[in-house]
Amino acid sequence: MTQRERVAYERIRDWLSSRCGIHYPEHKRDLLLQRLTRVQRAFTYSDLDELAHNLVANPVNEVELAVISAASTNHTYFFRESEILGRFRDDILPNLVNRDEIRIWSAACSTGDEVFTIAMMIAEALGESALKRTTILGTDISAPVIERAETGVFAERQIQQVPAHIRQKYLTPAGLGQYAVSDRIRECCTFRRMNLKSYPYPFKKPFQIVFCRNVLYYFDRADQIATLDAIHDVTEAGGWLVTSVTESIRDLPSPWQHVANGVYRKRTS
Repeated sequence: MTQRERVAYERIRDWLSSRCGIHYPEHKRDLLLQRLTRVQRAFTYSDLDELAHNLVANPVNEVELAVISAASTNHTYFFRESEILGRFRDDILPNLVNRDEIRIWSAACSTGDEVFTIAMMIAEALGESALKRTTILGTDISAPVIERAETGVFAERQIQQVPAHIRQKYLTPAGLGQYAVSDRIRECCTFRRMNLKSYPYPFKKPFQIVFCRNVLYYFDRADQIATLDAIHDVTEAGGWLVTSVTESIRDLPSPWQHVANGVYRKRTS
C-alpha cells in the first residue's frame, strides 16, 4: 500500500467510525481494503483517494450507503446460535404469555433472518395466535440488506439450520433454490434503516426484548457503552437484552444485569 493509499484508507476508516460507529482494527485492514476497492470500482473512481474525497469532502448519498454496506458484515442465517435461542425460548418467552402486546427489536438485523426466526419461535412456543399481538422491528444501517429483508425470500444456505417441521410450516419454495417466509410470519415483522449510533433512539413505546447480536464488537469501547445505554433507555423495566455468545458486555460499565451467557436484564427498579 502506498502512502497515498494509506492516507485515503485512514480517512475512510475514520469516517466509518465517526459516522456509523463501525471500528476496523489494524488486523482487519486487508478485509476492509478489499471491500472498499469493490466500491471504488463500482463508482469508477480512479483510486481509493478519489473515493475518500467523494465520501468525506464531497459526500454523495449513494456512495455513503455503498461504503456503509460494504463495511457491514451481513453473513447471517436462520436459527443462528442455538444456545442463545434456547434461552430466549425457555427463559424469556414464558414471561410474555399473558402480555397484551409483545414488542421486540432486532438491532443490526441484516437481511432479516433473525427477525423471522424470532417470529417463528414465538409462533411455536406461544401459538400462532400470539403473532397477532406481536410486533418485531428489524433495523440495520445498510439500505440494501433492509430491502432484501422486506422481500422475505432467502437462499437455501440461509435456512439450513431451520428444523424440518418449522420449515414445512413457515417456508415455501420460491424457485431458483429460494424459499419465501409465510405471510402469517411476515405480518408481524417490520424493517427500517437505522444507524445505531444515532442517539437517543426515536421509539415512542419501549421494547420487552432487544436482540443486539454480532455487532458490538465492530464498535470501539466508547460506542459500545453508549449503544448499551441507549438500548437500555428504550427497554421496559424488567426487559431483556440478548447478545451473541461471543460478545460479553460484563467488562463494560453498563446498567444491564447479567443473567446468563449472552442474556442481560434491565432492573425493575
